[in-house]
Amino acid sequence: MYKFNISFYKNKKVLITGHTGFKGSWMCRALIGAGAKVTGYALKAPTDPSLFEMCGVVDKMNSVEGDIRDISHLKEVFNETQPEIVIHMAAQPIVRDSYKNPVYTYETNVMGTVNVLECVRQCPSVKSFVNVTTDKVYLNKEWNWGYRENEELNGFDPYSNSKSCSELVTSCYRNSFFNEAYLDKAEDIGSDGLVHGQAKTCAISTARAGNVIGGGDFANDRIIPDCIRAMQKKEEIIVRNPYSTRPYQFVMEPVYAYLIIAAAQYEDKSYAGSYNVGPDDEDCINTGNLVTLFCNKWNDKITSDVFKASWKNVYDVGPHEANFLKLDHSKITSTFGWKPHWNIDKAMDAIIEWTDVWLNGGDISEIMDKQIKDFIG
Repeated sequence: MYKFNISFYKNKKVLITGHTGFKGSWMCRALIGAGAKVTGYALKAPTDPSLFEMCGVVDKMNSVEGDIRDISHLKEVFNETQPEIVIHMAAQPIVRDSYKNPVYTYETNVMGTVNVLECVRQCPSVKSFVNVTTDKVYLNKEWNWGYRENEELNGFDPYSNSKSCSELVTSCYRNSFFNEAYLDKAEDIGSDGLVHGQAKTCAISTARAGNVIGGGDFANDRIIPDCIRAMQKKEEIIVRNPYSTRPYQFVMEPVYAYLIIAAAQYEDKSYAGSYNVGPDDEDCINTGNLVTLFCNKWNDKITSDVFKASWKNVYDVGPHEANFLKLDHSKITSTFGWKPHWNIDKAMDAIIEWTDVWLNGGDISEIMDKQIKDFIG
């Protein structure tokens, strides 16, 4: 079994797409703490306030503003930085926004993946590539057991479907351009040897994570940010579907898993594949229970002079979203010994702790480093 230590990343050149987002900011903080040489490629931070701008990483990494739909610019960044490891997280990530703008969602999540893979294919320095997708890539049959990596891919809504397509694109590139057995027999791949050589040096995986929660998520249309915004406005929390069950997990759970996968396949290509990253069954809970937990923790622990938390069910008959969804994480557990570090109760404690620091004008980089250290152990 592969044994991971985050010190693996010291002095490694890592390129992250989507680094200005919620998970990207936590990943940058963790990698910088490990001594990695980090380049990020993303649009401007998608929220205001922005975790990326407040977490103290901007001057400690090479942060490039760019759109993954712009392949020419993306290639320039690959050529200039010569990354060894690429973690692709840039996406249009909101289900409801995908209904409002499906074309942009597909352009970003599908062609954006094609563009990143093209850059990986043409950059000989890259040895490890991880494409971050979602638990929603599966054809959801609303059953009460977790989906496994060999289940059918066919997301329902434009966001979920676009990420299913991203998975298929990655599989196609893996089989067509990074498959040694195939390329060794091919005579028309290219005369410069670049593609052929890359096939023997780059391992490719996809990682399918459940719903992440944690301090610093300011996105629209996500339940924990909605809870915190309601507290700031001194309003009841509106829950549009309290009975939908999701695999909620602390943000560092998938971030740490991505880093394990990228490191393992860097050292041994046989680890490349697809991996589910989800919580244990007891942390696959419905939204109403999650919000109740938030309210209880908020009312018990928050020190700021703010509104007491409560919530109400306001079903808004919105577009279709999965009602019941969870993942089977047995593959990543048996392969790497990975298992969820924090249950939902401890994750909520961390959210309240982080939010309390933020509301009181405290040091965001300090609280993030503390939680990363506590999480890794």
